[in-house]
Amino acid sequence: MVFQRCFVASGLIAFFAFGCSGGENSSIANTTQVVQETNVTQLLIEAKATQKAEDFFHQGNHLLDGQRYEDAIKAYDKAIAIKVENPEAWINRGIALTSLQRYKDAIASYDKAIAIKPDKYEAWYNRGIALTSLQRYKDAIASYDKAIAIQPDKYEALINQGIALTKLHRYQDAIGSYDRAIAIKQDLHQVYYNKACSYALQSNLELAIENLDKAIQLVPDKYKKLAKTDPDFSKVRSEKRFQELLQ
Repeated sequence: MVFQRCFVASGLIAFFAFGCSGGENSSIANTTQVVQETNVTQLLIEAKATQKAEDFFHQGNHLLDGQRYEDAIKAYDKAIAIKVENPEAWINRGIALTSLQRYKDAIASYDKAIAIKPDKYEAWYNRGIALTSLQRYKDAIASYDKAIAIQPDKYEALINQGIALTKLHRYQDAIGSYDRAIAIKQDLHQVYYNKACSYALQSNLELAIENLDKAIQLVPDKYKKLAKTDPDFSKVRSEKRFQELLQ
């Protein structure tokens, strides 16, 4: 089966510019002005801190893109130390941890993001990936369900949900997830391939060939090569029609 990998959050930390207005020469006006100036000073300090947190966040993203995962985590930690209520930093920190196969730590990071913003699609989606990697398929499915409920048009979560369902031998439910993904985007070659796997695991030669053929038509070399060794096809690989498809 073909898996959809991590999704990198792209949100930025917002910061604001502040100004103050002049007051009159009365004692009341002067008092008001002093309060305003005090507030502005505090707001400017907060704005500078927020800007610094944003700088660390961008630095982390750059390091993540460069696959420097340990350094990326350190940068995200610095951003979070300044601004802990930053779901994007927690999510991308989790992605770096997932890339290092530190799945339990990654899940903890995604959970922090979810605690801050429960409707954050990327947190639920990437949490599902980490759980799948730990073979916690039921929990992964629940995370994908949350992601899909937030953004029903994101086919990546449907694909990975289908894989987790397949791992639990829930083949028809998996095919249902794949079909929903195809309804969103017609040319998902990896979905046709995964459907073929699900049918092959049920010894359904006809539908395994039909879906594998669609995948091969879209990306010939890749899926012909994969299907020759993928254990999901072991029940149908010896069939003549299956062998002919791979020629």
